[in-house]
Amino acid sequence: METKPCCKEHEDCAVQPTEPRVKEEDISTLRNMDGHTAQLCVPTSNSQEQCGKMMAALETGDWEHADVKEPGGEHEDADVRKLKKTNSWKMVRFQEPSTEDELPERDSSVESFFPEYTMEEWTVATFEELFSKEDWQDITDDRLLRKKVLAPGPPDAPRPSWGQEVTTKMQCVLEDRTVVEKDRKLVFTIGEGDVNQALEECVMSMQKGEVALLLADSQYAYGLLGREPDIPPWAPLLYQLQLLDMREKPDLLTLPVADRIRIGNQKRERGNFHFQREEFNLAARAYSMALDVLTTRSRDGNQGSMETEEEEVRDYRVKCFNNLATTQLKLEQFSDALQSSQNVLSLEPSNVKALFRAGKLLSDMGQYKEAMEVLKKALKLEPTTKAIHAELSKLVRRQCGDKEAHKFQPKPSEMLGENIAPFLIPPKKRATGMSWKFILAALLVALGSLVTSVVLTARN
Repeated sequence: METKPCCKEHEDCAVQPTEPRVKEEDISTLRNMDGHTAQLCVPTSNSQEQCGKMMAALETGDWEHADVKEPGGEHEDADVRKLKKTNSWKMVRFQEPSTEDELPERDSSVESFFPEYTMEEWTVATFEELFSKEDWQDITDDRLLRKKVLAPGPPDAPRPSWGQEVTTKMQCVLEDRTVVEKDRKLVFTIGEGDVNQALEECVMSMQKGEVALLLADSQYAYGLLGREPDIPPWAPLLYQLQLLDMREKPDLLTLPVADRIRIGNQKRERGNFHFQREEFNLAARAYSMALDVLTTRSRDGNQGSMETEEEEVRDYRVKCFNNLATTQLKLEQFSDALQSSQNVLSLEPSNVKALFRAGKLLSDMGQYKEAMEVLKKALKLEPTTKAIHAELSKLVRRQCGDKEAHKFQPKPSEMLGENIAPFLIPPKKRATGMSWKFILAALLVALGSLVTSVVLTARN
C-alpha cells in the first residue's frame, strides 16, 4: 500500500509554482520568507537626474522607461524561525505501487500483520519496562534504539547495507497501543531519508527474513514536533518489523520515464514534509535528489520519452527548483537560491514567483540593473500585484541611496500654521526671583545682630 504524502505539496513552500499567474497574497508570503536584508549602495553625485526619473516612476507606477545603474552591494541575514507542527499524520514513504486496497486514514484496528507474535511486550508492557529489559539488544550506544528478535533469519542470510533498497512489512503503535503506521510492503533506500532514522538503523541490523520488535525513542522518530494528529511530541514508538527483501538500488537512468516521475515526485513530497517541519537541510537534500531523478535522459544519452512525459518532467522540475530556492533562502544560501530561481526561468520564463524572487535577490545583492529588468517582467505579467510594486519602489530608493531622506528638510509652514516659523527654537528664559546667596547673607547678618544685642543686654 502506498501512503499519501504528509501534506499538500507546498509548491514553493508558500505558493504554487506551476501556476502561470500568482495571487497578491502568495507573493507577499514569499517576500516574508526571504529572511534577509541588504545594505544600501550610495550613488555617485551624477546620479541625481536618474534618481529624479526613478522617483517619478515611483509616483506614477510607470516602470517601463525606468533605468537603473548597478553599483556594488551586499546582503545581510536576519531570519527568525519558529518551529511548527505538521498538519497531517501521514508519513511519506517511497515504495513500489501495490495492488492491495488502501488502509483507512487512521487504522486503529486490532488486526495484526504478525498474529503469531502477539505477546505481552507488544500488547500491554510499558515502554519504560521495555527500555530496561535485559533480553533486548541495543542498536545504538545511548540505549534509545533497541530491538528484540522474534524470529531470526537463516544463518547465512545477508544484512542490508547503506544505499541498498529494502522491502519491509511493519506496523507501529504508541504506548497506549494506538496504531499509527501499518504497511505490508514498505520500500525505501537506506540513507536517503525516505523513512525515519529508527527504521533505517534497525533494518541494517537485521537479516533477510528476520522478524523483530523495535523500540525507538522520540529523537529517532518524530522528536519534539511529533506528527499531528496521531503522534504527540516526544512520543516513543514500538514497531513490529520484518525484512522481506533487499537489493541494490536500481540505476534510475535505466528506468522508464514514468517510474522516474513517480520516484521523483515522492522525493519532492518528502522534501515538503521536511520543509513544514522546518528541517530545511533535509528538505533541500530531498529536492536535490528529486531533481536527479526527474530527467528524460537515458544512460546512453538519448531522449527516450514522449512529448507528454517531457512536459510532465519539466513541470515537476519547475516545482522542485522553486521549492529548493525557497529552502535555500531559509538556509541563507542566497547565491544558490538565485541560481535555483534562474533554473526555473530557463524552464519557464514566465514563472512570476521565480521572477519576483530572482529580482529581489539581485536587488539585495546590489545588482540593480538586472533586478529592474527582472521585476519589470514580473510586473508585466502581474500588473496589479502590490508586492512587485513595493519591491520596485524599494529598488528605486536603494539606487538613490535614500539621499533625500537623509537631508534635513524643514516642514512647510502650512503644516504648523500660517504665521508659525518651523522649528524655531525659543530663547532660554532668564531665571526670576532672589539668589540663594543673597538670602544666605541676609540670614547671617540677622543672626549676627541678634547675638550682638543679647551680649549688650547681658553687660548692662
